[in-house]
Amino acid sequence: MARPPAHGSVIVPDWHETTEGKEYLACILRKSRRRVFGLLEQPVLPPPVAIDTASYKIFVSGKSGVGKTALVAKLAGLEVPVVHHETPGIQTTVVFWPAKLQASNRVIMFRFEFWDCGESALKKFDHMLPACKEKADAFLLLFSFTDRASFEDLPRQLAHIASEAPGVVRMVIGSKFDQYMHTDVPERDLAAFRQAWDLPLLRVKSVPGRRLADGRTLDGRAGLADIAHVLNGLAEQLWHQDQVAAGLLPTSSEYTPS
Repeated sequence: MARPPAHGSVIVPDWHETTEGKEYLACILRKSRRRVFGLLEQPVLPPPVAIDTASYKIFVSGKSGVGKTALVAKLAGLEVPVVHHETPGIQTTVVFWPAKLQASNRVIMFRFEFWDCGESALKKFDHMLPACKEKADAFLLLFSFTDRASFEDLPRQLAHIASEAPGVVRMVIGSKFDQYMHTDVPERDLAAFRQAWDLPLLRVKSVPGRRLADGRTLDGRAGLADIAHVLNGLAEQLWHQDQVAAGLLPTSSEYTPS
């Protein structure tokens, strides 16, 4: 598997905050709210700014209660569930994200199809886990800062993925970072994990999103700012992996740190 690229080496990190970036983001917003896309839908851009789309399937993995469904809802601009309810089966959610490439200055529309499945359903129905993993381009592994056991389970999950799908992108996300004062996972353990596994490790808050002036509607632009680092991180890892697979970049064995 290709070595993960350095942060900001593939995708322009803060491009979404520029005037140009905001023009592209307008296609996934409707009057300051996030647009919701079905499996067969896509954003509409004016002909002069039509861009290529790169599509990826992402399996969201982690113990029950770590916030998988809440994370996907946040990424899609949907309401984050206040009370935990286990996902009864497979849930798929499509998220579009425009990003600018560092090397070529091209803008690419990334289409992420997130697959989330409840732990009970995975145990009850043998076909569900293979369906989630089939042709997955990335595994998003979640742990909760308030659940030590979910963090300690990561090496087992990663070893399993390495044996079954060695070429897929792997990213780790710590949820409920807003409760970091009560964390069961101290910073020294995160540093040791990063050193041992050499994987991207991101943090997200699980609080409800910011609202528009009416006090009820989610603020789409503010929500995008909150999760841009996750979507950019996924875009960066997946685009880099594609370039390596196409022979346009060296593999990890050929990589020499500068």
